Amino acid sequence: MNKPALTCMAIIFACSVQIANAQTSVNTISVTNNDNGESAFTSPVDGVSFTPDGILRTTESGGTKSIKNLPVPVVTKENAKPEVEEHSVIETLSPLQYKYAMMMNVDVESLKNLSLLGFIDNWFGTRYRYGGTTKRGIDCSALTGALLLAVYGFNMPRTAREQYDETEHISKDELKEGDLVFFNTRGGVSHVGVYLENDYFVQASLHGVTISSLDDHYYAKRFICGGRVTQDKMSDIN
Repeated sequence: MNKPALTCMAIIFACSVQIANAQTSVNTISVTNNDNGESAFTSPVDGVSFTPDGILRTTESGGTKSIKNLPVPVVTKENAKPEVEEHSVIETLSPLQYKYAMMMNVDVESLKNLSLLGFIDNWFGTRYRYGGTTKRGIDCSALTGALLLAVYGFNMPRTAREQYDETEHISKDELKEGDLVFFNTRGGVSHVGVYLENDYFVQASLHGVTISSLDDHYYAKRFICGGRVTQDKMSDIN
């Protein structure tokens, strides 16, 4: 065998030994304890170590750098169920609930009385007419009387003053859906509406049948009290 061939074989042999040593070195991982007493899997490659908690520590200029692998959220049937139920609830809500929830700035799910919303929507925008009782024109007490009868089955007297006399008087903080709200707009009890939610009430005003807020300066200044129909009052009315 000539000299060049021998030299080539020697180079190949030397490279094979280096590769084998490097592979052995990379595959050799030892278990040690760090300063905190934690077990660490140490590789001879550049001082890299892998701890059981998923932190990769490398030494750079005498310091320690930690990189933690954050767990990926796992979606299970248990934690996915509420979202499915929420979608189911939303799908059952009506356009009326969305419409009036926006008007009164409340959660759409809180408006559950569809009969009430339907009555309001049917009369909404009807023009005001003193003494009126129809879609051609209606006044405040005629609207409240018609609403209480259609939605709650309460048969109320005709005028705002008579409705005031036939109800239990309550404060603003006690108001609930279906209670009456009384105002002094022309002296004494001269205006009435029906309370809804979140300080909003429905009324027949000079602007027609609409929804207004008790916090509006005009109504806040003229508010007298709320009125609730009780069973004993209902017996007297009927």
